[in-house]
Amino acid sequence: MTTLRALTGAILVLGAFGIATAKLPAPPPPTDAQKAAAEEKKAKDAAATEAAKQQQARAEDRVAARYIAEQKAKGVTVTPQTAPSSGAPAAAAPDAATAAKAGATPAKAPDATEKK
Repeated sequence: MTTLRALTGAILVLGAFGIATAKLPAPPPPTDAQKAAAEEKKAKDAAATEAAKQQQARAEDRVAARYIAEQKAKGVTVTPQTAPSSGAPAAAAPDAATAAKAGATPAKAPDATEKK
């Protein structure tokens, strides 16, 4: 009886495995209408992405302008800096002029001639 159950279980597992790994036929090649629809979708997606980038840039400009105005009200002069062209985020540490105004000492960069 247990041998029959084990055999039945093994057959069911092998059958399920065979069904799960069965190769489906390749989809038919797209028609001209499907190709045109795909191109339109691609163009719409590109336009939506560009619009989102513009909205992000406007939002960042508004935040920066508000920050500069708040700092100006406090009597602190803020000079906007552009990010590096490599796309990396700007450094978190303040530059020497901003640190001197704030009363902090800027971190010293290691010399190339220093030995470790």
